Parts: sequence; C-alpha cells; structure tokens
Amino acid sequence: MSTATATPTDAPAAPERAGRPAYKVTAARVLRSEWAKFWSLRSSWITLTLALFFVLAFGLIRAWRFKANLDSGQHMDPDMLGANAVSLTLFGLNFGQLALGVLGVLVAAGEYSTGMIRSTLASVPRRLPVLWAKAVVFGLVALVVGTVGAFVAFGVGSGIVSGTHAALTFSDAGVLRSLFMAGLYLALIGVCGVALGALLRSVAGGIAILVGILMLVPGLVSLLPTSWQNNVSQYLPSHAGDSMYALHHDAHTLTPGVGLLVLALWTALALAGAAYRLKRTDA
Repeated sequence: MSTATATPTDAPAAPERAGRPAYKVTAARVLRSEWAKFWSLRSSWITLTLALFFVLAFGLIRAWRFKANLDSGQHMDPDMLGANAVSLTLFGLNFGQLALGVLGVLVAAGEYSTGMIRSTLASVPRRLPVLWAKAVVFGLVALVVGTVGAFVAFGVGSGIVSGTHAALTFSDAGVLRSLFMAGLYLALIGVCGVALGALLRSVAGGIAILVGILMLVPGLVSLLPTSWQNNVSQYLPSHAGDSMYALHHDAHTLTPGVGLLVLALWTALALAGAAYRLKRTDA
C-alpha cells in the first residue's frame, strides 16, 4: 500500500511593506519651515515688540517735545524748527532699524551658534533655498512691522503737532509715499541683517558690522571735508534709507527712487556674499 505524499506548495509571498511617501523639497515647503522656525523662537516675539515700541515711542516723544518747545517759546535747533510731522514721527526708525537688523542677524547666525544649521542643510541639500527663504520670511515680517509702526506713529503724532506749522495729514502730498517707504526701508535693513548673519556665521560679528555700517561709518564720513561728505554720504545705506522716506529733499540727498535703488543694491551685495559662502564652504 502506497501513501501519497503531498507536495508542498510555495507559500504566498509576504505583502510588500508600504514605502514611506517621498517628500520633495520645494520652495513652498522651505518657506513654511523657516516661517515655523522664526515664530517658534521667543527672541523673535521680544525683538519685534521692541522694534515696534522704539518706532512708536521715540517718534511720539519727538513730536511731543516739538510741540512743548514751540508752545513755551523755547529756542529750538534749526533742524527741529524746520521739521514736519513726517520727520518728527518717523524719528523712531533710527532705533527700530537696529532692533530689526539685530533680529535679522540672529535669524541666520543663530542656527550656526546652536549647530542646527547642519540639520537644516541636510534637509535642503541645495542650500541656497534656505537663505532665500530666511530673507523672504523675515523681510515680509519686518515690512509689516515697519509699515504698521510708521502709520500708527504718524496717525498719533500728527494729532500732537496739529495746529503748528509742522502739521500734516494722510492726504497731504508725499505723506503716504513716505510712510510706505519707511516700512520698506526697515524690511531691507532686516534682510541685510539676515545676509550679514549668513555671511559671517557669528551673532557678535554680524551685529558689530551692522551697527558699524548704520552708525559708525556715517559718523566717520561726517569728519570729511564738506565736498567729500556731499558726494559720499548720500550713498551710505542709512542715508539712502533716509532719502526714501523723507518728505522733502535738498540738493545733496537722493530722490526716494534712487535711494531705494541704492539700498536695494547694498542688500543684494550682502545677499550675494552670503550665498557665495553658503554654497562654497561647509556649515
């Protein structure tokens, strides 16, 4: 009697594991990543608040002091006596630009100090989209903060100097242009800060260079002969920015459009240097 032996059949193949979805690095995703990183930092909220406070506080104090001195008949400097509501209320931009510029440096150089930049560049191997995303995100934030600060400062400050020879309203010629240009100026200074932070990869170094460009270099140029000052100072970033939002211009200052072009070229130069180093050297 023979027994039949069952031939083993091939076991069914194990189902293939579902692979993880392939995520593609796109400009939109890099922007969202930088947006999330920016708002997750407490320093971002604190410094933006300080920048807005500086723009408002110093501008309104300047307007109040002008009105008080005028009412009391006290002697005023020629610059103060010939001031208008725009120049008075936008006085705080000189201090707000430092806060936004420093925050821009922190946005880029802060990742180098913590070592987080290695993870960022591992996620975005092409590198340059990271720099562009940081510049766009912070530039837009600085633009909003600067524009809001300029409009609020003028709206309140124009009421303080109402009834004086400096009084202006939103409907006066050139006022809206000055206020929008003020916000754009702060945005470009913020982007310059990002570029310096990415170029130097040092928070202290980036802040030192930024403060030197905005404050020390104009002071040194003021020591030059008058003819040299007139030919050089107007092309400095801070003076080009002043011409962007100034309501009136003299013979030795740039027009708003030329001032914007000069500051944009300075910003592009800083970004080009940062892009070159980011592309050519390791993090």
